[in-house]
Amino acid sequence: MTDLPFGRGGTPLQNLISRGFTETKISALKCTKEIDAGPIYLKRSLSLEGTAQEIYERASVIIADMIYEIVKEKITPVEQSGDPVVFERRKPEEGNLIQSKNIEAAYELIRMLDADGYPHAFVEVGELIFRFRNAALDSNGLFANVQIERRSVIDAEKGDE
Repeated sequence: MTDLPFGRGGTPLQNLISRGFTETKISALKCTKEIDAGPIYLKRSLSLEGTAQEIYERASVIIADMIYEIVKEKITPVEQSGDPVVFERRKPEEGNLIQSKNIEAAYELIRMLDADGYPHAFVEVGELIFRFRNAALDSNGLFANVQIERRSVIDAEKGDE
C-alpha cells in the first residue's frame, strides 16, 4: 500500500497517515526473499480518506482489478528504482491517545487504527481502558464511539493465550 520503494516494511497505512499522507499507491509486486523489494507489475492510486477499514475495503477492489489486469495482459514486472524507505511496524502501545499533540492528531490516530483486527486507539485511566472508533472531526470538536473495558479482564484474557 505504498509507492515502492518508498514504504517497504510494516504497517504501511498507519505509517503513511501518521506522516500526513492523504494519498498513496498500491504497488503490485513479485515476491522475493527481501520484503517488498521485488519488481513491480502495476501501481494504482488510493485515497487515504476515511477509516482504516474503509481504506482497506477500497484497496481490495483496486487489488482485484489489478490481479485481473496482470493476468489478462500478461504484464512483465519492472525492477524498482530509487532509494528504499523502510517503515517500522507500529506497536499496539503507539495507539495511546495520550501522545496526541492536538485534536487533529487524536482524530488521525483513531481513524488509522479503526479496522477489524487492529488494536484501536485508547486511553488508560486507572483500571479502565477506553478504546475509540468511528471518529468524526468538525468545528465543535472530535466525536467518537468509545468502549470501556476493565484492565483486569484484558489481563486475564492475555493470560489464557
